[in-house]
Amino acid sequence: MATPYSREQLEQFMEQFVTACRNAGLKVTHQRTEIYRQLLVITDHPSAETLHKRLLPALPSISLDTVYRTLATLEQHGLVTKIQTAESQARFEVAHQPHHHLICSRCKGVMDFYWPAIDSVDLPAIAGQWGQVDSKTIVMYGICNSCSNS
Repeated sequence: MATPYSREQLEQFMEQFVTACRNAGLKVTHQRTEIYRQLLVITDHPSAETLHKRLLPALPSISLDTVYRTLATLEQHGLVTKIQTAESQARFEVAHQPHHHLICSRCKGVMDFYWPAIDSVDLPAIAGQWGQVDSKTIVMYGICNSCSNS
């Protein structure tokens, strides 16, 4: 699970995070910073529980409740994205550009994919009648190659 970003990009994203927190009136705490950093450097879209376990070595006093509350706050301010899965366990990520997700029904792995053609398609009329759509995200479920081959 290597980070998709260079050291310079990570530093830039962290600076943007600090600025966004301050602009939103949020304190820039060590716990918030580490939660965000962890989501930046990993690519597996962890649940709050998984994220908590990964943070414990560096932040032994962080509670699962703090992780949940921080993720909710960061999501509310558009700094992280929650991905709802079929098993009703939300997964989280930092999304810097619009994308969609493939979720394996067996291993529960989540993979990002880009589909510019669908991103540029006009919404059906019923969506406009329903109200304001802020984002379009497609989640596809199936069996990944790793699970198919085992």
